[in-house]
Amino acid sequence: MKSRKVNLAVLASGSGSNLAALIDGVNDGVITDARVSVVISNKKDAYALQRAEKTGIQGISIKRSDFACDKDFDRYLLKKLREFKIDVVLLAGYMRILTEPVLEAYRERILNIHPSLLPEFGGKGMYGMRVHEEVIKSGAPVSGCTVHLVDENIDRGPILAQASVSVLPGETPQELAAKVLKEEHKLYPATVQKFIAELDI
Repeated sequence: MKSRKVNLAVLASGSGSNLAALIDGVNDGVITDARVSVVISNKKDAYALQRAEKTGIQGISIKRSDFACDKDFDRYLLKKLREFKIDVVLLAGYMRILTEPVLEAYRERILNIHPSLLPEFGGKGMYGMRVHEEVIKSGAPVSGCTVHLVDENIDRGPILAQASVSVLPGETPQELAAKVLKEEHKLYPATVQKFIAELDI
């Protein structure tokens, strides 16, 4: 048993369906050792913030245009993470590349979920529907999703867990995306629980 609940921050830029899966994971007892303490978005109209509000979790939006450079943005983000005493940062469709201030402060404590079987179909520009389009274009018979640690190399941090799905003949990127997303919603909460259970807190 942990001496206290681990404080999670979820960073999201869009609808936040993986955020919803994480919140459900806490409520349903899949994640037993942690709570989502804050949701932070770089888009003030992100539906993820509404999801947070509906479940009584504080949501914060931070605009990149308010800062001179990416590092200044991330220094402010780090300040917010520290205000909420965050232990682990979870990326859930966060459309920004984290820079040194956050990466160094949370070394080996930032997780991301990616909609392919990394190291395939990862890296700069590979996000959202583009990933599924490239998977289908390649003729790969299998795709899936990956939870990994985040470091300076985009989508190249140590892999924590993966789940796979078959790519069917004639399948559209949208159909593949829906199948992969279902797996993401199961894999992310389970992997987060396993990860935090091993943390020395």
